[in-house]
Amino acid sequence: MTENALFLRIANDLKIDLKQVKATVELLDEGATVPFISRYRKEVTGSLDEVQVITIKNDIERLRQIEQRRESILKSIEGQGKLTPELKDKIIAAESLSALEDLYLPYKPKRRTKATAAREKGLEPLANLILEQTTAELFPEAIKYVNKELGVEHPEDALQGARDIISEIISEDAIVREGMRTIFKKSAIIRSKVIRGKEDEGQKFEDYFEWEEPLASCPSHRMLAMRRGEKEDVLILDIIIDDEIAHELIKKQFIKSRNECAEQIQMAIQDGYKRLLQPSIEAEMRVQTKQLADEKAIQVFADNLRELLLASPLGQKTILALDPGFRTGCKVVALDAQGKLLEETVIYPHEPQRRVVESQHVVMAMCAKHNIEAIAIGNGTASRETEQFIRSIDVLPKSIPVIVVSEAGASVYSASEVAREEFPDYDLTVRGAVSIGRRLADPLAELVKIDPKSIGVGQYQHDVDQVALKNKLDEVVMSCVNGVGVELNTASKQLLSYVSGIGDTLAKNIVDYRNENGAFKSRKDLLKVSRMGDKVFEQCSGFLRIHDGIHPLDKSAVHPESYHIVEKMAADLQCSIDDLINEKDLRKRINLSTYVTEKIGLPTLKDILNELEKPGRDPRKSFEVFSFDENVHSIEDLREGMRLPGIVTNVTNFGAFVDVGVHQDGLVHISQLSDTFVDDPNQIVKVGQKVWVHVTECDVKRKRIALSMKGEGMIKKSTPKNEDAIAYDPNDMKSALAALKGKFGK
Repeated sequence: MTENALFLRIANDLKIDLKQVKATVELLDEGATVPFISRYRKEVTGSLDEVQVITIKNDIERLRQIEQRRESILKSIEGQGKLTPELKDKIIAAESLSALEDLYLPYKPKRRTKATAAREKGLEPLANLILEQTTAELFPEAIKYVNKELGVEHPEDALQGARDIISEIISEDAIVREGMRTIFKKSAIIRSKVIRGKEDEGQKFEDYFEWEEPLASCPSHRMLAMRRGEKEDVLILDIIIDDEIAHELIKKQFIKSRNECAEQIQMAIQDGYKRLLQPSIEAEMRVQTKQLADEKAIQVFADNLRELLLASPLGQKTILALDPGFRTGCKVVALDAQGKLLEETVIYPHEPQRRVVESQHVVMAMCAKHNIEAIAIGNGTASRETEQFIRSIDVLPKSIPVIVVSEAGASVYSASEVAREEFPDYDLTVRGAVSIGRRLADPLAELVKIDPKSIGVGQYQHDVDQVALKNKLDEVVMSCVNGVGVELNTASKQLLSYVSGIGDTLAKNIVDYRNENGAFKSRKDLLKVSRMGDKVFEQCSGFLRIHDGIHPLDKSAVHPESYHIVEKMAADLQCSIDDLINEKDLRKRINLSTYVTEKIGLPTLKDILNELEKPGRDPRKSFEVFSFDENVHSIEDLREGMRLPGIVTNVTNFGAFVDVGVHQDGLVHISQLSDTFVDDPNQIVKVGQKVWVHVTECDVKRKRIALSMKGEGMIKKSTPKNEDAIAYDPNDMKSALAALKGKFGK
């Protein structure tokens, strides 16, 4: 199949123009990234969005792999001298990998089989004779093949060998195999049973000790759960179909008469189906259903990760971050507006020490010393108690918000090479507290330092294809990073590595250059970085921001290749670029059609105009302060019927997990997400969303909380965005600190 035919197939599937597919593939082949193509090559692709570009990328890779396999199969069969014109036409016409493999199966080199042994005994002509079904009396024909030297001592031995050959022919027939696949897809049942004696150790799989359902409707989470039970030797898993239906399918293809030959074929069908065909197709269905389950689970993980990465940032504020604990105390760190560690200490406000007054003094002193604008508290052990302790400090200005932050992945970051590189002189507890504070200020910038699999927003992430999972999650992180944009002079090496075209090595070179030469003054300075060529600069420069750069557009998403357009606009209006950015009336006078060229069209010009309105604006939602119910701190405090505020921490195919502030997430089952039927939980809730829930059941012993959102929904009332609302009042703090010093001394 030609490349153009592949493009046409993709275009038809996506219902877009052939030219769009061809142009997109050409850009991808030239090394352009998905974010760059979807953002800066709209004229070339016909304004295809990121999802469409990714789909084209995946489809062309898959179709090219099929073409490579097609060529390999043709060469192999031709090398055997068995490639007939008819077979060649079938191979060329095959559209799927499974269809290709079915056609190749009879010619594929295989290990020694019963059929192989029978052919070595010279029994293939007898098998062909039987398949023709034209011979009325078969026994006299079988006698001709008796050869004791070859191990064929009786006519029945000859017939048995012929049946072995026929069994293999039947199991390798392309039409039969495709028919079997259809039967499996339409009517197969997946069944699981517990292995006798494994009931106690396999309690977590109790729901699947006696379970069966149609394979076609088995959701991904149940499929992956049963497969895990099978892998851990707790469950026996089978995929079952009606054998009679399968036999009828094969008979229809192979039996054409009612003579002795047909009887032999019938016997071969029984043997070949049980020994070869059914196990082969079942194994294939296992692989296929696992792949589908993986894809759905990976997509759920990807959707959750996107919501988490694009969570609202508090912004550049001085933050006091606490990593709570009981016996070991609460680690406290102060961070400046850029996330730099200013000071660290430990307080012991809880049991067994209960040094409450001393701890209050330390918190107040650090708040005053560093002009703290917000307080972040990790949501792990002792979180609610620590929040209660902070809120009990009466002299703490009410203008300082106290915010509970997810610790998911913080411990992984603390022990990572990245953390050791950032804070070589500090221990794990300090690094963890820093991570908690930074992820409040900018979740995206901090979470990219952690392996996405460690963030805990997926389902069965260790059971799915790890390569596919990594590729998908990397794709999501890259999409988020480039969608938001990156401040070149403050971004970490990890954040820079996800910028379009950069990668790990170049990210390190950028940071090294910045450390040696100071802040970048212009995007063009990037070309001075080692290994930064023109092509990479083209790919990355539009996604990097310099807020105090020499050129006013360096802080925007306008690509450097388009600066001349804005300069022309300013010249035509006899003003500066800064005037265009600051004065709305000037922008209204711009007639975009006058700037259209062969390379630059209205899509890019409209993007430029939008950027001039708010250069480098953050596409993420404004931050909203959230608080748990003040009367609920542990699972023991929960009662059926309670109505509580919560935050969605994970969304799965079977429902959503919600944090209500008791150190144990509750489950809102898919049936409890809405008053109406819900097919996909992601249509109702997202990770990080604030919701109201009712407690429907609470099992303290098993630490299971059942919640319902019926009659409820997301919390719509929110704190209005007001920069002054979280501003720090130094006068209040100084007087409070003075009062504390007067009472408790130095």
